[in-house]
Formats: sequence, C-alpha cells, structure tokens
Amino acid sequence: MKAAVFAAGVRERLLSFEGLFLLIFLATIALRFYSLDLKLFHHDEAIHAWFSYRLLTEGTYIYDPMYHGPFLYYVTAGIFSLLGDSDLVGRLFPALLGTLLVPLVYPIYRLGYLDKKQALIAALFLAVSPNMVYFSRFLRNDIFIAFFTMVLLVALLYYFERQKMQYALIAGAAIGFGMSAKENMPIIVLIFGVYLLYLLWTGRVRLPKRWIRDLALGALVAIGIMAVFYSSFGAHPEVLMDGWLRAIEHWTSMHQAQRLGGPPYFYILLFLLYEVPILILAVVGILQFVDIPGAISRWRERRAGGAGNPGEGEEAETEIARAQEIDAPSIRKRTGFTNRLREILSGSGEIQQIDRQKEFARFAIFWMLLSLAVYAYLGEKVPWLILHQLLPMIFVAVYMMTTKKAVITVAASVFLIVMTFHVAYTPADINEPIVQVQNSEDLREVFAKIDAADKVAVATDNYWPLPWYYRGGDASKLSYYSQKVSESTIYGGDFDLVITHDADTYPTLDGYVKETYRLNYWFSYEENKERLLEYYFLRDGKTGSRNIEVFSRVPAGAAG
Repeated sequence: MKAAVFAAGVRERLLSFEGLFLLIFLATIALRFYSLDLKLFHHDEAIHAWFSYRLLTEGTYIYDPMYHGPFLYYVTAGIFSLLGDSDLVGRLFPALLGTLLVPLVYPIYRLGYLDKKQALIAALFLAVSPNMVYFSRFLRNDIFIAFFTMVLLVALLYYFERQKMQYALIAGAAIGFGMSAKENMPIIVLIFGVYLLYLLWTGRVRLPKRWIRDLALGALVAIGIMAVFYSSFGAHPEVLMDGWLRAIEHWTSMHQAQRLGGPPYFYILLFLLYEVPILILAVVGILQFVDIPGAISRWRERRAGGAGNPGEGEEAETEIARAQEIDAPSIRKRTGFTNRLREILSGSGEIQQIDRQKEFARFAIFWMLLSLAVYAYLGEKVPWLILHQLLPMIFVAVYMMTTKKAVITVAASVFLIVMTFHVAYTPADINEPIVQVQNSEDLREVFAKIDAADKVAVATDNYWPLPWYYRGGDASKLSYYSQKVSESTIYGGDFDLVITHDADTYPTLDGYVKETYRLNYWFSYEENKERLLEYYFLRDGKTGSRNIEVFSRVPAGAAG
C-alpha cells in the first residue's frame, strides 16, 4: 500500500509542470554533453581552439574581425588552463551555454508571457532541435550569441516588470558579452530596440522613473566589458579606436564577395531539412495570431449591423471607440507628438493593459520575420546562422498551445529527435548541409600514421586541422612547406611521411606508398540536385571533398 502511494506520488511529481520541465532539462544536458568529442573538430573549431591554445601558452591575441570577437578565445583559453586542452574541453563552454537556454524559458513563463504548455514545448524544442544540439556541441560563437540574446530578453522583461536597476545591469552585461563574442549581436540589439520603442509609444510599457540612471549604468557595463576584451585586457588599446571600423569594412566586403553565398531562401531549405515541425507550427502560430477568419467574421457582423439598421451600426461604432479609449491612451495624447514624447521620457501617462501571451507572440513574430529578412539579405550563408532565426521561431511556434496541439507537437518532435541523433551522433562523415566544411573522420587514420612517424613533411597549404592536433611537443615532428616541394627536398629531409594535396602532388615517390584520404567534406548541391526528394528521405547523397595524399615510407627490406 505504501509502495503504491509512493509510486503514485512520484508519478504525480514527474508529470507536474515542474517535473516535466526538469525532465526536459536533464535530457538537454545529456544531448549536449554525451560523447562531446565523438567527431573531430570542424575546420573553424580547430582554428578557434588553436588561437585559444596560443593565447594560453604564448599570451598572444589581437582582435581580427575575420575570426570574430575575443570572448570565445579568452573563455576557451581559461577552460584549457583549468581542465587541459582537448576537443572535449574545447566544446564544454558551448555545451554549457546551449544547455542553459532551456532554464531561461522558465522566468519568461513565471512572468506570464508563456503558459505552462507553451513553456514546456518551447523548452522541448530548444532541447531536441537538431541545430540547437549540433551547434551547442560546436566551438563557434553563435551559441554564445543565442545564450546572451535569451539573457537580454529575460533581463528586459524583468526590468520593465520590476523596474530594478540590477536587471538593467544584467541587460548591459548580456549586450557587452554578446558584442564581444560576434559582430551580429548588434542585429539583435537593433531588433529589440525597435520593438521597445513601439511598446513605449503605444503605452504598452512605461519607463521607470530612474531609467536614465539605469540606461547609463547598463551602457557603462556593456562598454566596459567590450573595452576589456577588445583591448586584450589593455594589451592592445589601439583596437578600441579602429576595431569597430575594421569589423564593418570586413563584413561589408564579405557580404559583397559572397565567399560562401547562397540564395535568399537558403535558411528556409535548412528549416525544411532539420526543423520542419517548428517551421510548420510557426506558420500556424502566425495564422492564429492574425486570426483572418475571426477578422472577416467581425467585419461581416459590423457590416451586417450597419446595413440593417443605421442606428445600430452607429451605436456599435460608438462602443468600439469607447473600448479603445479604455484600453489605450487617449487620442489627444497619441496625436500630440511632443506631448507623447514628453510622457514617455518622464515615465508618466497611462499604461495600456495587455494580453501578455499575445504581446509576447507579437514580439516573437516581429523578431523572427526581421531575422529571416536580415539573414536572407546578407551574402554570407553559413549553417550556424540559422540559430538566430530559429530562436524566435520557437516562440512563435508555441503560440496558442492547446492540449491537442501540444500532443501533435510532441509526436512531431520525433522527427527532430531522429535528425538530432543523425547529425550529432553518427560517428562517420554525413552528407548534410549542417556540417558545412567538416574535417573528415578519415583523418584519424592519417593521425595514426603521423603518430608512428618521426618526421613528417606537409607539402601543401591545405593542412588544417594539423596545427591543432599536433601542438606543443608534438609539433616538432611536422615540417610545413605550404606547397609542393622538390623531390630532392623530400629525400634529403629523410621524412617518414609526406602529405600533399591531391590536386598538386607527386605521381610517385621512390620508396613510398601513396594513399588518398578525405581531408574535409561538404554537402554538394551539384552532385545531388537530380534526386533532391530522394535525398531528403534517405540522406545518402554525394559529398564534395578536399583530399590529401599521404606517402608512407616503406621500411628497408619490406619490398622483398
């Protein structure tokens, strides 16, 4: 009897809102941290880890907009100093921030901007989204930006709710760290800022009495954090003078060059590949928000009332006008620009009563649509930028989450889970656009050959990620020539192993055996365009790749 009561109590707690939220959070931890070094570092990850290692061992770092902000390098170097330098340790901080996205949904729920079903489904989507999981296990800056965006959102909501200075300071810190992480944080700040102006102008929120003090302190925190990181903790103060200008020039040139270009609908294709339940629910959420059938019905009712009895129509219009006067500031105050501006800046005037969940949905739709438009326009198309469009899309997708819709959503999440396991936990090369230019698992065989060799010649400029995987004491066995050299140089150097690019290599080398390995790979549209529908379901298409040739010296006497 006692066992049954205990089991019922445990079941009740697990199925409660808090219990389900906790289960989702635990699943989030498992998905982010399990076998974190299953795959080799991506090309960019290896570069980021190498710069962090140099910062730790040599103390050298100066901001270069090509490699984004300094925050990643200082944090990663700090973790290396505590736990050692490895692939797993390098991915710990991204995994941590990707995990913390889920609990940040809870304070939004506590303020009433999400109900229980919406909060649970939003947390579930953040937990199992293929892109959220994949790029939380990835040493790049974008999961940092997603985290600081969520912190900024929560801080602003609490600031206007509680009107306390500490939330302004947290918002300033989120902006400062985000700006120090990557150059697209200003897009987030601009989107949030424009919507905040709309809320203030329409009287949906009101500035606190001491907002000027709070704004100044928040800005000081943000600027202080940026100054510390971008000046390399004071070692390069000159960066503060021209770093921002160099960043604008660099990313403007990247946009124009479209080095990694794609069509404006590039990210929509990625949503269809990996996040289709979220995409569909977001479209449904927008349609529910707009409520076109309801608007048409109300218009017909007003028209029918006006046509049948002019007096009744006039009375109905009067009632609508009265309702608007109750729900919003007076027309006089709205039409007087100077008066309205004075009211906003002084924190006075009436404040409109709002439906918090609907207003949050309006903001999420605004945030999502502007993000989709911005990244559709920008010339640089890379898969990790989908995170900044996916985050608001999740909140749009959970709008008006009825029980029936929630059940359908949970069932549809099976697609997300399957795709997550495919892209994040397949211990082999996968033919997916999400990987962009991923270092091949074939390199593990090359690493084994390098480990067994005493002297290695790298006769090509396509040698990443070798500097990361052979750093410190292991670096001495590798000689980097950055191009094909004469055979006499190879023979004279007495190398056990010679590595070249397959497009610029030797037909043969006397005394060596040649093998070809894939260095890195990417999804090839050209190779798959004739069978895209089949590829969508089978994911078995062809990849483009960059290959290396490895010449291994034959031991003396082995030829006989």
